[in-house]
Amino acid sequence: MFVSKTLTHISAFLNGSDVAPLTIVSAGGEKDNLRLRTLIMLRWLAILGQTAMVLLIAYGFNYEIRLWLCLSIIMGSAWLNVILSLGRPSTQRARGWEAALQLSFDAIQLALLLGVTGGLNNPFCLMLIAPPTVAAANLPTRHGLAVVAVSMAASVALAFWSLNLPWHVGEAFVLPQMYRLGFLGAILVGIMFTAGYTWQAALESARMEQALAATQAVLEKETRLSALGGLAAAAAHELGTPLGTIQVVAREMLHSLKPTDPLYEDAELLVSQSQRCRDILKALSAKPETHDTVYDQIPLLVFLGSAAEPYQSARVAIRIAVEVPGSDDPEAGKAIMIRRRPEWLHAFSAFIENAVDFARSEVSVVAEVTKGFVSLTFLDDGPGIAPDILSRLGEPYISSRYDNDDVAKVGKNLGAQSHSGMGLGFFIAKTLLEHTGANVTFGNRDEGGAYVRALWQRDQMDILTPDA
Repeated sequence: MFVSKTLTHISAFLNGSDVAPLTIVSAGGEKDNLRLRTLIMLRWLAILGQTAMVLLIAYGFNYEIRLWLCLSIIMGSAWLNVILSLGRPSTQRARGWEAALQLSFDAIQLALLLGVTGGLNNPFCLMLIAPPTVAAANLPTRHGLAVVAVSMAASVALAFWSLNLPWHVGEAFVLPQMYRLGFLGAILVGIMFTAGYTWQAALESARMEQALAATQAVLEKETRLSALGGLAAAAAHELGTPLGTIQVVAREMLHSLKPTDPLYEDAELLVSQSQRCRDILKALSAKPETHDTVYDQIPLLVFLGSAAEPYQSARVAIRIAVEVPGSDDPEAGKAIMIRRRPEWLHAFSAFIENAVDFARSEVSVVAEVTKGFVSLTFLDDGPGIAPDILSRLGEPYISSRYDNDDVAKVGKNLGAQSHSGMGLGFFIAKTLLEHTGANVTFGNRDEGGAYVRALWQRDQMDILTPDA
């Protein structure tokens, strides 16, 4: 799996597409993630460290060192910082290629400084790992790879050219050639491993960031819809009385007019339209989610039915049951009330949709309410979850309907795409339920098909009536 992903990423790079953390979170094209101020600050820190070390070697240890040559190389970085600080606002973000050029310059400058202070004999060669690591964490893939290539080339160059390591006057310190080559190999491996690990970590972080943003957007949407439903019910209640008065007056006018009167048709139209308005308001008031506009209470059975309603079809039957283990009343499940929450509606709908998509003929939604816990289980009779998907299900962008290696394409049109087939649907539903205190588990059933189970402590589920 890792090899397949790596080959896909390399192919994407060679074909000109960026699979990088930046393109994942981008909603309108490539995003630049490094401020000029950050690059300038890092460079000033490097300049101070390099200057302090050179002066310490020259005057603290009294080693023979080409002081002015070293300071001249360090001054090159200082002049670059001055030019960048004066030329553009430091708060401006650096474009990908600009940041790559600056980090490549830093790698070359460091390699030159190391070259005049011993090359691979100098233990500070390990600092060559820094520029490619910063690039891997913050730049698009092609620019990050360019910085990695420059850093590796600079490291290899030190094996062929370097001056003597600063040492006591009249003495020379030279490591065996085999050791120096081994040190070079360690540096190259360190660059590749550190940059690769940082790139993967940044990629996962960007995926999670976008997935959590999508989760928040879904929750806000469901909250607005829920508030809209309550507003509609309140409006229906408030408009009922004045509309009834209008209808009574219209009927009185109609009865007082003769059929031949010019106003008779207008009065008849007024009566019919007022009755139509009453029917519309009655329908708004009868919505299951607005049975109680004060406490927003709803039977659990009805709530699950409203979540399943959009996915009812002739192909797959959806069976819903609310069970109260230990109760003598077979109808006890129908009396279970909950406080309606938009995140539950979205999560339950998402799980039911997934189950219906993969089921052969039946989907079961079973709720169990006890004195201590509430569990909700979604079952289907489909083929089950593939083993390679099961181990990673619940992570963002993991889906059997979507090519996870093409996830970089998602960020470019985030606002225009639904979450279906992107691997986000299950992640969002699971995250929403976990934020309400649920423990969500999933897997394959022995008899065939898949299951998803959410378990709450009873007080977390807002069960209102009755005690089980």
